[in-house]
Amino acid sequence: MDKIMAQLESLVAHYDELQEMMADPEVINDTKRYMEVSKEEADLRDVVEKYRKYKADKKGISDNKDIIANDSDSDLVDMAKDENNELEQDIAKLEDEIKILMLPKDPNDDKDIIMEIRGAAGGDEASLFAGDLLRMYEKYAERQNWQVSIVDSEPTEVGGYKRVAIMITGNKVYSKLKYENGAHRVQRVPVTESQGRVHTSTATVAVMPEYEQVDLDLDPKDIRVDVYRSSGAGGQHINKTSSAVRMTHLPTGIVVAMQDQRSQQQNREKAMQILKSRVYDYYESQNRDKYDAKRKNAVGTGDRSERIRTYNYPQNRVTDHRIGLTLNKLDRVMNGELDEIIDALILYNQTKQLEELAEQNV
Repeated sequence: MDKIMAQLESLVAHYDELQEMMADPEVINDTKRYMEVSKEEADLRDVVEKYRKYKADKKGISDNKDIIANDSDSDLVDMAKDENNELEQDIAKLEDEIKILMLPKDPNDDKDIIMEIRGAAGGDEASLFAGDLLRMYEKYAERQNWQVSIVDSEPTEVGGYKRVAIMITGNKVYSKLKYENGAHRVQRVPVTESQGRVHTSTATVAVMPEYEQVDLDLDPKDIRVDVYRSSGAGGQHINKTSSAVRMTHLPTGIVVAMQDQRSQQQNREKAMQILKSRVYDYYESQNRDKYDAKRKNAVGTGDRSERIRTYNYPQNRVTDHRIGLTLNKLDRVMNGELDEIIDALILYNQTKQLEELAEQNV
């Protein structure tokens, strides 16, 4: 804890500098600079306030000890002892909270995401489950006051999705949904099953931070663009014009096809947005050991082939295999009540990081 406290002193000094900068007319008149400074100030505010409270509590304990040692008023001494008991409990809680706030941050945590859901093993039932997962995430996003938009989809005749890509924007989206990467397994009686037998199917979920200019710059020479006529729903205009776009990133072989938008230009913009995020995610995955070793050790690699969760409908049960969490409230989870699972994953990750930090300080 001593090392953390030493870091906090310099952090508080930097925080004070940021507040001074926010009052500087030169910074105020530079909108971009002001936004950067105010965001950094907001990110540090919580830990600075807790550290200042921690120091105030420490001083309170010291003052009370002087009273206990030197004052002859027994009532005042008793009050000082009682207050110190409360302050010591408060300090213990603050220490834990400060440790968590000082853990290394995932640089993508503040970002919006593109999520891809694909029906995997199980045919029509897998595509229906992909649709169920889509609705689950949409309802969870609504509870978080996030915005969701479908940017690419390939629906199936039975009402599910072979694949669907959505963009979710809002406050710290990636920080909560990054743990959804992987294979999701469902156990239930399909609507097409006449014998009432339980089938097992899977769908995969990929969560990618939304591309930003500072993260990746794709060379246009590395991208092949093909245009073609859209198929399926969309009306006479779409079917008669070459508005659909297929982009291929040649170095990685990643392909994005987009036909959901009305014009070719709109499809180009959406396809490029998704392509950048997929390529960005690809390169991050190639360097996973260096980039995010702590997260991998905490809750798994996030590889899409890794089975992370089972949704058992007959028993109304959902189990996250990475942390051994089982909840008998599948109906509520599918209605978007994911907080208990996501909070448990975050807590598990933080606990593992704290354990590693403690080992380093031994």
